[in-house]
Amino acid sequence: MLRKERGIFLYLAINIIGLAIFLLLGWLLSKNKSQINWKTIIIMVIFNLVLAWFLTSFSIGRTIVDVAAAGFNELVDVAYTGIAFALPSMVHVKQMDWFVQVLLPILMIVPLFDILTYIGVLPWIIKWLGRGLSKLTGQPRFESFFAIEMMFLGNTEALAVSSLQLKQMNAKRNLTIAMMSMSCVTASIVGSYTQMMPAEFILTAIPINVINALIVTSMLNPVVVPKEDDQIATMGGSAAAEVGEADESGKKEPFFSFLGDSILGAGRLVLIIAANVIAFVALAALIDKVLGWITPWLSLEHILGIVMFPFAWLMGLPVNDAFQFAQYMGEKLVTNEFVVMGKVTKTIATAAFSDHYRAVLTVFVTSFANFSTIGMIIGAFKGLVDKEKNDVIAANVGYMLISGILVSLLSAAMVGIFVW
Repeated sequence: MLRKERGIFLYLAINIIGLAIFLLLGWLLSKNKSQINWKTIIIMVIFNLVLAWFLTSFSIGRTIVDVAAAGFNELVDVAYTGIAFALPSMVHVKQMDWFVQVLLPILMIVPLFDILTYIGVLPWIIKWLGRGLSKLTGQPRFESFFAIEMMFLGNTEALAVSSLQLKQMNAKRNLTIAMMSMSCVTASIVGSYTQMMPAEFILTAIPINVINALIVTSMLNPVVVPKEDDQIATMGGSAAAEVGEADESGKKEPFFSFLGDSILGAGRLVLIIAANVIAFVALAALIDKVLGWITPWLSLEHILGIVMFPFAWLMGLPVNDAFQFAQYMGEKLVTNEFVVMGKVTKTIATAAFSDHYRAVLTVFVTSFANFSTIGMIIGAFKGLVDKEKNDVIAANVGYMLISGILVSLLSAAMVGIFVW
């Protein structure tokens, strides 16, 4: 027992050192170290650690997470009712196919969130959370609003409703927004995540990622925003829009026309995710086959495992677990989170994963940080801002990827400290 406690203490110490190293990397890679506001960084780090502690170690925190997880699971169960009506032979079975179990519920959940946006409930929630986050962290108002918006709406949707603001901001602040966009998830597909990974850690990761996105971008790309420029000027659909602020809202679209567009959009999202997963898994298998011709033990997973191993070990994992985790980390970055979730969904809740390993893996994969997301963000900006700002973002693709990786590492390390 004493040996086990000493082992946990050692790995905990490594985890804490890892967290410090990840923050140090943010400083080392900063575009302007002298402009980093360390006061706000320290406030945000402390707040995020307290939040991670509260959500993982206190009964009321765990209850909040459990209730939220149960809510998403209920939404998915309701979605199965509609799926069963159209495809009864695929729902009432011992083991549903991944496409039916995970993706088809999106057809109901996405329109639900869109309806909440249409009637003003979701924008109201985002507005007040964003305002509170700005006051707490000392970050510019729009960056704080955007952090909350992308948590609910996703990156491209949050960018679309913020186009007026992006046009008015300088290129450096636009880059900050692009970097933040690497670390979001979309609330409407969280129900899909909770069908594959431990829901309590999925829902813990989401708010932790929001704060860490602000921490990382404040270090990598520090921007001093004068008080007179710290204003909100948003499109009418944005949650940040307030009375007295610039607003380009037009006539509201009829509800059923809006709902029809939302359902079609959900269908496109399902097909996009399915196409990406099928293509990436097949391409990874092709790469493994080619590498196998060179030497039987060589594979994409092994290469990624070697590259990412130091970061995985700093999570406080034994060597064998760290190497496996490193493979999952690398695979998630070059493919997407669904590929990794699909691989571990049958074993993540078993003794094959320790509590700590289960927590850090789940938190790490809960984001859109991967190569394909970079293309989505650059594509979104091309339709929203001028060429000069686009060129700045395109020239900093490496920083966008580093931002997404660092946020995932920080979030996993912060939660990992409190779960053993």
